[in-house]
Amino acid sequence: MTSKTLASSGQAMRATETRPAKRRDLSGLSLCISPAILLIIWELCTRSGWVSPQLLPAPSSILLRVLELAGQADFWQNLGITVYRLISGLLIACVAGVALALIAQLTRWSSFLLDALIRLLAPIPKIALYPALILIMGFESSSKIALVVSDAIFPVLMASWVAAQTVDRKLIWSARAAGTSRSACLWKIILPAISPTVLAGVRVAGVIACVVVFLAEMIASTDGLGHMLTAAARSYRTIDMFVPLVWICVLGFALNLTIAALQRKVDHTN
Repeated sequence: MTSKTLASSGQAMRATETRPAKRRDLSGLSLCISPAILLIIWELCTRSGWVSPQLLPAPSSILLRVLELAGQADFWQNLGITVYRLISGLLIACVAGVALALIAQLTRWSSFLLDALIRLLAPIPKIALYPALILIMGFESSSKIALVVSDAIFPVLMASWVAAQTVDRKLIWSARAAGTSRSACLWKIILPAISPTVLAGVRVAGVIACVVVFLAEMIASTDGLGHMLTAAARSYRTIDMFVPLVWICVLGFALNLTIAALQRKVDHTN
C-alpha cells in the first residue's frame, strides 16, 4: 500500500469521525433557531402595538419579571415544591413501570394480565382521577405525585414491555442452561438489553409529568408553579402568569436534556 493511499484513508477516517460532531453542532443550532424566530416575532408584534401588552406582554418584559421574581424566597420555595413533586412522581413511575414489565416476562399469565390492564387503564384521562385522589390523600403533595405516577407510568411500562418481548431468547435460554435463575435473567440480561428503549419511554413520561404536575397545582393547590399562575390570573397580573410557564418550560427542557444524555451514554455502553 502506497503512502498516498494511507494518507487518503487517514483523511477519510478523520472526516468520518468529525461528521457526528458537526451533525451534533448543527442539531444544537437548529434547536435555538425556531424559538428565537418566534420570540422576535412576538416581541415585534407587542412593541408595534399589534397586540396589547396587557394581554400579551413582550418576551423582554417577561424576562425582566422572571429575573425580578428570582430574587424572592417565596418563588424558590414554590419552584422547589414543583420540582419535588415532578421528580418524585417520575421516579416512582419509572421504577414501577420497569418492574411491572419485567414481572410480565415471568409467566404467560402475568403477561396476559398486564396486557389487559394496559388496554383497560391507559385510555382513561388520569386528570379525572384527581378528585378521588384529593379525597383519599388530601391537598398536599401526595395527591399530585400520585396523579403524576398514574399518567407517567404508561409510556415507561409500554416501552419496557415491548422491548423485553424483543430480547433475543437464545441469550435467556443460554443463561438458564448455565444455571441462572429466572429472576436473575430479568436483571442481568433483559434489563440491560432494554435500557435504551426504556429511556426513550422515560423521555415521553418526563414531558407528561411536567404537564400533569402543573395542571394538578392549577386545579387544587396552595403552592407550586401552577398555583402561582392561578393566583396571578385571579389578580389579572398577566405578566406574572407567564413566569411559571417559563420555568416549567425550563424544567422540561433540562429534564429532557438529562435523559437524552443518559440515553446516549447507555447506547455507547451497549
